[in-house]
Amino acid sequence: MADTTVRIDGNTLRLPGGVAVRFIRTLRLPETGTHPLPPGLGEFPVRRIADYGDRVPEAWRARGGVMLPVYLREAMWLSFAGTSEPAALQVGVGKVCAVSGRPWSDRLAHGPQNYVVLPRQPWLDGINSGTGTVRQFVAVPLGLGATVEGQVTGEEVWGGVQLRSFALNGRELARWHEEERQRAERTRAMAPPSGYGAAMPGGLPPAASGGFGAAMPMAAPSAPGAVPAPAAGAAPASPPRAAAAMGLGVGGSMRQEVYQDDRPLTDWSEQPAGRVFVHLVTPPEWRRITGEAAPPSPVDRAAYTRAGLPWFDYCDEDAPDLAPTDTLRSVKPVGDWLGDDHEPWQPPTPGQTQQLKDAPGKPIEDGDW
Repeated sequence: MADTTVRIDGNTLRLPGGVAVRFIRTLRLPETGTHPLPPGLGEFPVRRIADYGDRVPEAWRARGGVMLPVYLREAMWLSFAGTSEPAALQVGVGKVCAVSGRPWSDRLAHGPQNYVVLPRQPWLDGINSGTGTVRQFVAVPLGLGATVEGQVTGEEVWGGVQLRSFALNGRELARWHEEERQRAERTRAMAPPSGYGAAMPGGLPPAASGGFGAAMPMAAPSAPGAVPAPAAGAAPASPPRAAAAMGLGVGGSMRQEVYQDDRPLTDWSEQPAGRVFVHLVTPPEWRRITGEAAPPSPVDRAAYTRAGLPWFDYCDEDAPDLAPTDTLRSVKPVGDWLGDDHEPWQPPTPGQTQQLKDAPGKPIEDGDW
């Protein structure tokens, strides 16, 4: 029987089939206009619910999974860097599909597509809300109706984030491995043995070189007087109580495509490889439950831009964008519930926006001249 266990590796969730997911802190975008991709400002810490069973609500224990701390109106994106094999990943926000806007389903679908294709989709910053754009994931409490879940279903029951991965079926996975083996052999045959073009010793791996997707470390020291983490088997300082439940609404719009799958559904396994429920916790609840201080609140976005730090654009000319559904197109930003966003905004200068992968626009073919 296949192993369906999801594991934590540092702050990375590793789902069976080689899927890697990290939750990345970032700048919150203004809710008007369309913007370049914001940077990564460090990973959210992730902890297992099972390790704090006597300090979390019973409903959380029943759902299992993991938790992470998030501030009111804090933005995040999901990084899939490190995914080692092709996978179809369903992403739910309050059990509403972030790609299709349909209710959470245990099966893959094409009409509309209800998953992202890895590793082609390098990250996901929000719901698929427009042609070539997404609306940023932003944390809000349940009960206001501001979450995607509340706006789409009329209820706020689940909150959090849900992930479910599907691997290629056995035949297609074997074919993919053979293609990768042949590609590696061709690469080795073409590589120069030494001299100009040879790999330099001590080179950094791609993730260490910076850029969008290489999260900058922002580890927070323990706050003075922080509650120590509970020892194994120790009695809780207080009985479990109803924690402040959080979900994801949407904020500003950015240029990002959600890529259409070019495989037929029959290429994917019918049964999921693994799944996990990600609970969102307020910083005070995080400290009460884990004994750890939450990371500091995100950096001021205007100060970030004034410092000349980079924003990003990403375009893959070979991957068609997935059209948004009317359901997600109509989701309103959290400012409609929480009030206007008064945090200062300074647009990045043209030179601050770094182009990743293909340049936007249709390529021009050259000829003989």
